[in-house]
Amino acid sequence: MTGADLPSMLPEMLPRLWAFALRIAGDQHDAEDLVQRACVRALERAHQLQPDTAPLSWMFSIVHTTWINELRARSVRKRSSMEWDDDFLENIADPSGQTPETQAMNAQIIDAVARLPEAQRVVMLLVAVEGLSYQEAADALEVPIGTVMSRLSRARQAIGAQFATRDDVPRGATQRKDSIA
Repeated sequence: MTGADLPSMLPEMLPRLWAFALRIAGDQHDAEDLVQRACVRALERAHQLQPDTAPLSWMFSIVHTTWINELRARSVRKRSSMEWDDDFLENIADPSGQTPETQAMNAQIIDAVARLPEAQRVVMLLVAVEGLSYQEAADALEVPIGTVMSRLSRARQAIGAQFATRDDVPRGATQRKDSIA
């Protein structure tokens, strides 16, 4: 696979790129713009695609980098304009006809993932949602595989903690209120 093959491969990648962009951007229009900018950037730099690099991972990397650049630009613009309000995000009904309980649980999970720090959220999306291996996610984010594993572990712990009940006891811990000291 060379950079010359990229234009013919992009249409097949677009649904996954758009889904990833939607998850990190949280807005349909931002996601569309993000994928468009990433595709233009990839086509302009197709010669930089190495033969041993997975094209999808490379594209995820470009989408992520483009998003980070957009966040930085928004941060600069935000200082002099109205803030972006997450309340403007739309919730799209699931056409599969899930029960209200399932829909509520899915909304809670999505909210828990959305509350993660950006680095953990992106790793969670790449590995758990997009199905990338740890190495592919590391390549896409240009970080060591250990960093991916660490961020994913912390993300899972944070999400688990949000759903833990008061009766839950951490693994390996034993507590008895009636024990004699």
